[in-house]
Amino acid sequence: MQIIIITTVVIAVIGAVVGAGLVATGKKFHVEVDEREVAVREALPGNNCGACGYAGCDALAAAIAQGKAPVNACPVGGAKVAEAIGGIMGQTAGAVQPKVAFVRCKGTCDVTRNQGNYTGIQDCRSAVLSGINVTECGYGCLGLGSCVTVCPENAIRVVNGVAFVNRSKCIGCGLCVKACPRGLIELVPATQHVVVQCSNRDRGPAVKKVCSAGCIGCMICTKQCESDAIHVNANLAQIDYANCTQCGKCVDKCPVKVITPPLGR
Repeated sequence: MQIIIITTVVIAVIGAVVGAGLVATGKKFHVEVDEREVAVREALPGNNCGACGYAGCDALAAAIAQGKAPVNACPVGGAKVAEAIGGIMGQTAGAVQPKVAFVRCKGTCDVTRNQGNYTGIQDCRSAVLSGINVTECGYGCLGLGSCVTVCPENAIRVVNGVAFVNRSKCIGCGLCVKACPRGLIELVPATQHVVVQCSNRDRGPAVKKVCSAGCIGCMICTKQCESDAIHVNANLAQIDYANCTQCGKCVDKCPVKVITPPLGR
């Protein structure tokens, strides 16, 4: 009986010591949780895509709560999320313009050709690192779908050899932009429907040899624009979206039809 009592006392003492140690440790290493950080995290969409430049929504919430990131830092959440976070932080969110991904290539199998049958790893980066030009155009989409793989919303698919973005599904996270080794994908304002669907910077004759739908740098588009919104730089037409009125005159006059039409056409 005495042994049982002693054993019980010893266990009780050990439990008390361990418990006191845990309490002391908890107090020493206790980290105050910022209620605003929790609220911001709940307001974020939870995609954890990294498009904001931080390692997921938790990291972004902490940065916003600490004043290290603006309240409109989440490109996926858009104006609604920015406004909600602004209310939590007591700040004005400011204007947030939704963006969508756009593939600057029109080189489908109908207008350009493959140089051979690529049998390597079905990944665009791997193909580029191999040093082999899959298509005749060294600037065009490889069509191996690295952008498709990283898209969290299934908003991209390869159609006839070229990646195509479904604007209605795209959340503008920018993961496809990072995944494209040739830099063919960019984020454009969701309301922008006049875009140059080419990335080839060679001179016109060289472009024609590899793609019948490539920009030839003829500058006809620049002469049509009354808003000074389109210029040819390094043999490639480029649009200043801030100045573009989407009148469609450059679309109508482009001889190779490489400028996509505005909404409604």
